[in-house]
Amino acid sequence: MKFTKFIFSTLNLSREYLESIFSLASKIEQNPENYLNKCNGKILAILFFEPSTRTMLSFESAMLRLGGSILGFASGKTSSSAKGETIADTLRMINGYADIAVIRHYLEGVGEIAKKYSSIPVISGGTGTQAHPTQAMLDLYTIKKAFGKIDGLKIALMGDLKYGRTIPSLLYGLAKYDDVTLYLISPKELKIRSHVRQRLNGFNLKFYEIDDISQIIDELDVLYVTRIQKERFPDQLDYERLKSSYKISPETLNNVKDSFILLHPLPRVDEITPEVDSLPCAKYFEQAKNGVFVRMALILNLLGVE
Repeated sequence: MKFTKFIFSTLNLSREYLESIFSLASKIEQNPENYLNKCNGKILAILFFEPSTRTMLSFESAMLRLGGSILGFASGKTSSSAKGETIADTLRMINGYADIAVIRHYLEGVGEIAKKYSSIPVISGGTGTQAHPTQAMLDLYTIKKAFGKIDGLKIALMGDLKYGRTIPSLLYGLAKYDDVTLYLISPKELKIRSHVRQRLNGFNLKFYEIDDISQIIDELDVLYVTRIQKERFPDQLDYERLKSSYKISPETLNNVKDSFILLHPLPRVDEITPEVDSLPCAKYFEQAKNGVFVRMALILNLLGVE
């Protein structure tokens, strides 16, 4: 397997690399006991300057399941950044405390700072407004598990495509695959950003921007729903106006394919009703669980542990 040191964007990850991580994640999922002590004596630093549940806990679970240890913080308010410490200095300091780090931060460009100042591997746990590569990787892994492939699928992304940082990362990951057809469903105010559209236009990727899911729901293999991102709206009045633009209920899914799956990066607010949870197509909690296996595989890869 090819080893890397920094994971901050799916743009820079090849299909070959993604598939190698998925293959290792599958081996871990099938035989977790074989990996219990792979990271014995290793320490993962959790550097989270923004709130998180799944990403933080799944990274912690991943390292603990590998036999390693964890340290860190879950809020910038409890770190020295509250005193004015720079990200560069935080990373320099962590070099002496841990063997690998995962960072979540609101600033763009954190990846470039990490590459300059970190001597240990660093993974993005969601950085800036447009990057969440490990979420995209676990999303792709979930799709691959369900269909045995990603090539040739019809996939819709629905909701907040402008502010949701899982969206660009997933789109760039899907662009590594062949003959994928994408439907981007959102209100006009929440369409993908122009620079994301420009990049998609440069890929061999068919995509259509629409505002009504009923037009294509019966054709889809995958529907990926995102919440409206309240915390990223510059105008809260716009959020209130758009927050209930889409809602998935059992009735919405009446005519889907038997093999259809419904995904969501979580947390959800009210865009998927609780009644959907019991449907066979609802895979979002399994999707979250898959994050542990994918992140275990990434930790092993970045540490160069076979």
